[in-house]
Amino acid sequence: MQQRVLTGITTTGTPHLGNYVGAIRPAIKESRQSDNLSFYFLADFHALIKSREPQQVHQSSMEVAATWLALGLDTDNVVFYRQSDIPEIPELCWFLTCMAAKGLMNRAHAYKAAVDANEQGGEDPDFGVTMGLYSYPVLMAADILMFNATRVPVGKDQIQHVEMARDIAARFNHHYGEHFVLPEAVVDDHVAVLQGLDGRKMSKSYNNTIPLFLPEKQLKKHINKIKTNLLEPGEPKDPDSSTVFQVWQAFASPEQTDEMRQAFADGIAWGEAKKQLFELVNNEVSDARERYNELLQNPAHIEAVLKEGAEKARSYASPLLTKLRKAVGIHSFS
Repeated sequence: MQQRVLTGITTTGTPHLGNYVGAIRPAIKESRQSDNLSFYFLADFHALIKSREPQQVHQSSMEVAATWLALGLDTDNVVFYRQSDIPEIPELCWFLTCMAAKGLMNRAHAYKAAVDANEQGGEDPDFGVTMGLYSYPVLMAADILMFNATRVPVGKDQIQHVEMARDIAARFNHHYGEHFVLPEAVVDDHVAVLQGLDGRKMSKSYNNTIPLFLPEKQLKKHINKIKTNLLEPGEPKDPDSSTVFQVWQAFASPEQTDEMRQAFADGIAWGEAKKQLFELVNNEVSDARERYNELLQNPAHIEAVLKEGAEKARSYASPLLTKLRKAVGIHSFS
């Protein structure tokens, strides 16, 4: 039986090396497997929860789409679409909202983190909490259930959202009949979670990212900014506590990784290690960077690809929503 795999990418910034090794590269590899039907979407509705800057959301949507296309996503073989182009998703979101237990939403990690931060700061627990943030798991459930995805690749911090989608789907099925497959969260422990320039997890929130398609000179500058210790050339260095080595490992072959581990033991200078890291990363992304820049100069092509993807996506979404409308009692009298 063909597995349906769904991956969403929030459009709130420029894709960085962490996005590439943690999500984009493995997803594109998986999309080439013939036993999968893969859905990839630009999560621009989700972006509105985090961003109040319309131009940023718009620009990020174009950059994220261009990134996937430049890196070789075969849109003939997958369903690649923009969330906001599928009107069935917000409608399904409302159906699911009417089934989602408030107690379940109260336990969502993002909401609890916001409440904890407010209480520690002496604010009202719900200060600054929008219904978008609070209801985020329901919209994510709609994204997943709209296409009856069987597998949802996520990081460990997103497992709860897939479990919530299962809970909401099971409740809907109990009331209205079996309409939804219960999705499974898939966590690949072999996929790297990159550290950023400051040693923390690479994240737009920390402003410590290395954008994926920086021009060569800027890429080199960013890699040179990676935080290191004060060990001198010739002094052995610990690869397992080094961001430089961690990024190297994410791009290198096993043989190259072993060679760099030995170089650390032999006391390679930080400047030399960063120089080799730049060359390794640049070599992997240079061709795609050229395609990416060409795509950004041709937004009409990106739009056409997404419109075609939306038609494909709606060919799955529309028939399901027709059945769901009938199931809940919202349909024509004749």
